[in-house]
Amino acid sequence: MKPSTMVLSAVLGLGLAATMTAVPASAATAPQGSQYTQSSYAGSATEEANNKAFFDAVMKSAKAKQAASPGLRVVTVTYDASRAPSFAQEIANSAQIWNSSVRNIQLRAGSNADFRYYEGNDSRGSYASTDGHGRGYIFLDYQQNEQYDSTRVTAHETGHVLGLPDHYSGPCSELMSGGGPGPSCTNPYPNSAERSRVNQLWANGLKSLDRDVFAKVR
Repeated sequence: MKPSTMVLSAVLGLGLAATMTAVPASAATAPQGSQYTQSSYAGSATEEANNKAFFDAVMKSAKAKQAASPGLRVVTVTYDASRAPSFAQEIANSAQIWNSSVRNIQLRAGSNADFRYYEGNDSRGSYASTDGHGRGYIFLDYQQNEQYDSTRVTAHETGHVLGLPDHYSGPCSELMSGGGPGPSCTNPYPNSAERSRVNQLWANGLKSLDRDVFAKVR
């Protein structure tokens, strides 16, 4: 893995290394000619800014939905996994993990999506990306998902959608430590601090954006 109001849903499953034996011949790739900025595994300031921009875009979309249905206390964030068919199970698993881990936001597959998943080959590995104008996607890289547990990779990148920054120096028990602990780490679940942070960010339907949501963890 890259050392990179309603609810998102997905259920955790076996890692991609165990479930995918070959790369599809007609692999989908990230949108060509797009203006999307991409995160890298370097843990750079640019990556942090891109991750926060993605979160801001999703939050903006969620606020618009809530405005149409006042009084909602749980935010539903909708995703489209149709462009990452090889990872359908991992995406569903990661959504289920997050849905069972937090109470103020839920992930759901559906139309009019707030963000999308794509698959393909990229030397930078998997990443969360945004164009800064309310649209974003998660790109899942084949090679990285063969080396690292695919559900952990997917749940980690999805964590950015919910407002969590990378913390590559963390232990395996910390989902946002990403690939820091190495390929042997297969934990796909957020720890108590990560769950608490997401619930705080999405409290009471929607909470004001925290300017320091993606500040680097020391």
